[in-house]
Amino acid sequence: MSKVVEGKISGEGRTFGIVISRFNEFVSLRLLEGAMDCLRRHGADDDDITIVWVPGAFDIPAVAKRMGDAGKYDAVLCLGAVIRGATPHFDYVAAEVAKGVANAATQTGVPTVFGIVTADNLEQAIERAGAKAGNRGWDAAHAAMELADVYAKME
Repeated sequence: MSKVVEGKISGEGRTFGIVISRFNEFVSLRLLEGAMDCLRRHGADDDDITIVWVPGAFDIPAVAKRMGDAGKYDAVLCLGAVIRGATPHFDYVAAEVAKGVANAATQTGVPTVFGIVTADNLEQAIERAGAKAGNRGWDAAHAAMELADVYAKME
């Protein structure tokens, strides 16, 4: 019989780091609200959550890596919004942030979750931050709790 490892969705007794971008703060704040709501509803204590604000999404991976390297967090959530403009800047930022968050996860061994909205316009970003398309902050927190439990079970 094969062994199956599945994570339990619980924040109880776990510590979480949240890295969040101040740029597009209108969207980021709603992602943070969603993440905090999810963590609290699943037993996480506010005292076990550290929130670090950074200037922009491009800054998120470096801080996420530092948080993972610190050994204080069971999971790190990365929240923010990159919204397409009239220049190719969006493409560079979105791609590098995605790669950077993935690298932080693999280099630190700590679940590092991509909760960054990449949207073509503000309307799409708002939809993904608590309007009709759900809240990606909530989704990131949900994934972080599950992955933290999976990692713990695999040790």
